[in-house]
Amino acid sequence: MTKSLFPGFDGLMTLSRREGVDVRPTLLRVLTDLYVQTSTHSDDEQRQFVELATRLIDQVDDATRAAVKARLAVYPQTPVPILQKLGLVATQEGRRIPLAGEIPAPPHAPAAARAPSEAEQRMASNMAMQPKEAAEIHDMFFRAGASERALILHNLAQTPLKAAPRIPTARAKRAIQILEMAAIAGDAENFTFELGDSLILPSRVAAQIVDDAGGEALAVAARALDMPSPVFQRILLFFKPEIGTSVNAVYRLSRLYDRLGDRSALVMVAAWRGSTLAVTRAKYQPSLHDGERQRARAGANQTRPGVQPGSSPTVRTGTGGSSDR
Repeated sequence: MTKSLFPGFDGLMTLSRREGVDVRPTLLRVLTDLYVQTSTHSDDEQRQFVELATRLIDQVDDATRAAVKARLAVYPQTPVPILQKLGLVATQEGRRIPLAGEIPAPPHAPAAARAPSEAEQRMASNMAMQPKEAAEIHDMFFRAGASERALILHNLAQTPLKAAPRIPTARAKRAIQILEMAAIAGDAENFTFELGDSLILPSRVAAQIVDDAGGEALAVAARALDMPSPVFQRILLFFKPEIGTSVNAVYRLSRLYDRLGDRSALVMVAAWRGSTLAVTRAKYQPSLHDGERQRARAGANQTRPGVQPGSSPTVRTGTGGSSDR
């Protein structure tokens, strides 16, 4: 099970220790999620899970260990060595020692300032840069290679271009949860829809981000939502198998994501939004221009009537001065 999904497991562990990109919490969570999705396992699958999870439990932070412990505490097929490693002693079949007491609710935080409405965000993003500039940035980014994209994102942080407004915190958190669930389920349709809806992107651009083979566009979108790094890594492993099975690709994108600034990501989001206006104008400009020319020609070819409205007809008089009727 694990080897087929993560053939580069040992390579990722080596890079994590050597290069400083700690993917061990992500790997432990992913391994646990995969294991609990199935009600039964073969002896070989159980052996692999015990071997890998045991190595990782001692090497991750307390928050990750607690999250994994909570998942495995309610799973009936958790191997005994893992139960012992996590301090979950099986007293009777199907029962576990409670993990901890109830966590008290945090005190009510003061009311936050009103978040901008979606319409206000759209107006602000449309005014951030000219559509032509937005389209140029959009096209330049998607045509570039991996190293060029990293340089583009670095330079965007220094530009005077106006960034898109930040996504409201509550909306971003909900989007992150939905995106992670869709990634684990392999649901590309809902993943694409939620990405476009949360970042206020056209469906065409959202699909381009999801389908991008390099993964940098997805990193930008995730950073714009302020997605935690471990969640982004899990999405790579689950949703982008062509990246997740490559040790170097996971390391490269993880490092890019950790170094990517919020401003660079939000400027790129503004460009993605504005590029749609440029495409729309280019699509309809010829027809509008031709229509105005036709109306101008039609007005020039109209002849003035011989008798203007309201004028009297010409009266011819005979020799006697009476009207000739």
